[in-house]
Amino acid sequence: MFTGIIETTATVDNIIHEGSNVHFTIASPLAAQLKIDQSVAHNGVCLTVVNIQDDKYTVTAVAETLAKTNLGNWQKGDIINLERALKAGDRLDGHFVQGHVDTTGNCIEKQTLEGSWLYRFQFPETFAPLIIEKGSICINGVSLTLFNVGRNEFTVTIIPYTYEHTNFNTLKEGEKINLEFDVLGKYSLRMWELKEGKVN
Repeated sequence: MFTGIIETTATVDNIIHEGSNVHFTIASPLAAQLKIDQSVAHNGVCLTVVNIQDDKYTVTAVAETLAKTNLGNWQKGDIINLERALKAGDRLDGHFVQGHVDTTGNCIEKQTLEGSWLYRFQFPETFAPLIIEKGSICINGVSLTLFNVGRNEFTVTIIPYTYEHTNFNTLKEGEKINLEFDVLGKYSLRMWELKEGKVN
C-alpha cells in the first residue's frame, strides 16, 4: 500500500529483455535502504526488488504489467518517480494507492501558469465512472486532485514543490502516463454492478 507522495526520483540505468519479462535496473540513493523482495512503486507501479548492488537495484515487469502501464516505453536515462510502501502508523498524506495501475492515459495539454502548471489528460472512456470532480487519482505514482472532469478527460494542477521533486517537470504533451483510480470508487462500482446484475 502506498499514498501517492513521491519520496524521490530515480534514473533507469539498464533494461534487459528476457522472454516476455523485462528487467529494469534503477539508479537511486534509496538502493542502500532497500531489501530484496521489498515493494517499491515506480511511476505508480508496484514492483518487487530482486537484486541490489551499491546505488542500483533491479526489478522485473511481467507481460501483464507491461501491457497495462507505460513501462514498455521506458528508455535508459528516463527519470521515474519512487515511493516505498506505507508504514503502519504513518500519516496518510495522499490517498490509498495500491500500486496496481488500471490503464494508461495521454497528456493532451500542458500550461505554465504564474506559480503552477496545469495538465490535461485523456483516458479510455470505460473508466469514466471511476472519476469525480475534486476526487483523487494517481498519475505516475503521484496523488492528485481532479477537476474539469469529463467523460474521457480531466485536469490537474501541479504546485512548484511537486513539479520540482517528481518527473512532472519532464512530462510533455503526447506522453503516455500511468493511471490508478481511487480504490474506494472501484469497490463501490463493483458492488453496484453486482447488485444490478451487470456482472456475469
